[in-house]
Amino acid sequence: MLAEPGLRDLSFRRTVLLICGHEPGDGASGLILNRPLGSVVGELLKDKAFEPLKNIAVYEGGPVLRDQLMFCSMWWTPKRGLHWAMRISIEEATEHARRPGRIVRAYLGHAGWSPGQLEDEMTQQTWIIAEPTREFLGSGEDIDLWQNLLGKVSPLYRILVEAPDDPFLN
Repeated sequence: MLAEPGLRDLSFRRTVLLICGHEPGDGASGLILNRPLGSVVGELLKDKAFEPLKNIAVYEGGPVLRDQLMFCSMWWTPKRGLHWAMRISIEEATEHARRPGRIVRAYLGHAGWSPGQLEDEMTQQTWIIAEPTREFLGSGEDIDLWQNLLGKVSPLYRILVEAPDDPFLN
């Protein structure tokens, strides 16, 4: 899911989101994929238990529970596409990190929507649905990922991704 170019909410501006869970009666949850914080687990957690994961990149996962760190693994299979495992243990994250083709990240916080909230935002065209591709797993991990993916949606979006934040300042 891609943030619409006009979205001004700083929590989600120019983001690529992976919706990890969605139940109409329970709401939805997800992770922002393109907000690296420029740090690694070893800079935040000094405990020996985290030693095997000390070089794992830390990302902003969303505005909910920003004081909680969780590990997530993502991988791609040709037959079934994008897979993920959220809120995995230290041991599971270590095992996933050893497997070829797996990306393990640490996330501070996550994105969350109450029942009906995401559906309302979709009606308001806040988000653009994008089928996950292999590109979600590392073709640019910051604003570039959003620009690359959105630019493929349509010629109009290809122009809009290059627009300055406030075109009236030009």
